[in-house]
Amino acid sequence: MNGSRPRTSVVPHIVYVIAGIAWLCGYLIMTYLAIPSSRDSARWPEGGKVILAIFVPLVVAGYIVLIAYIYGDSKRRQMRAWLWVLLAICVPNAIGIILYFILRDPLPFCCSRCGGSVSAKFTFCPNCATPLRPTCPQCGRGLERAWAHCPHCGAAAPAAHTTPLAGGTPTPGAT
Repeated sequence: MNGSRPRTSVVPHIVYVIAGIAWLCGYLIMTYLAIPSSRDSARWPEGGKVILAIFVPLVVAGYIVLIAYIYGDSKRRQMRAWLWVLLAICVPNAIGIILYFILRDPLPFCCSRCGGSVSAKFTFCPNCATPLRPTCPQCGRGLERAWAHCPHCGAAAPAAHTTPLAGGTPTPGAT
């Protein structure tokens, strides 16, 4: 495999249909039940009634799509999808949604040797032990390519020509 994946939508198409139905039901409820029955609606301008009837159901439909995105994206990132959905729904004031976007894991990628899905946090492929990024020669922890020294033990990082490429074997002269 070359590491690329087909581009598919994170949100299933059926969720857009459900959100559209929710918007339509909300619009009808706001137009025929909620706005005319309020005591102060006689003082509202007609344009305000229409905007309210469109905007409130649109927020609900957008929320449905956002929760579906959180579910699909967390599954794609190999995280606990239902836990994040419950957190996004139950924590008030959209703090759960904000936390998801701050704390989500990086996208996994495919190992170039075996084609297995690998977390971006891993130093070696768990399926075939291919080195995915350079390691410290002293403590064995993963290093970033730009680092000159290991942040864990202080040892000098390996030279640039011996660092393995992501998912591949070391290439002489690679930078």
